[in-house]
Amino acid sequence: VQLQASGGGLVQAGDSLRLSCAASGRAFGNYFMGWFRQAPGKEREFVSAITRSGSVTDYADSVKGRFTISRDNAKNTVYLQMDNLKPEDTAVYYCAGDQTFARLRRGVPQYWGQGTLVTVSS
Repeated sequence: VQLQASGGGLVQAGDSLRLSCAASGRAFGNYFMGWFRQAPGKEREFVSAITRSGSVTDYADSVKGRFTISRDNAKNTVYLQMDNLKPEDTAVYYCAGDQTFARLRRGVPQYWGQGTLVTVSS
């Protein structure tokens, strides 16, 4: 599976962005999908994940209530809608996929996208 993330950019605090991650290759619907981020000087951290059908989602406490993950299996794409962005959300955002939720959630997925930079100014 190849993952291509897009949608990052420079925004002001309080603005919104929607990230997309397009997958190619093997059956997208077989994979749990997620988003991680890495801020300058910090380790990569979990942001959100979604089950194969999209019926269950999981969020880091820092983004709960502001970010929404979704997927469109017909389009082989997972999204991350980010609202009320804060300067501390500034990071490179990576999409990831795995056939097991536990491995994805631990941050050791089978597949990583290349990352897209989100910068939030105050």
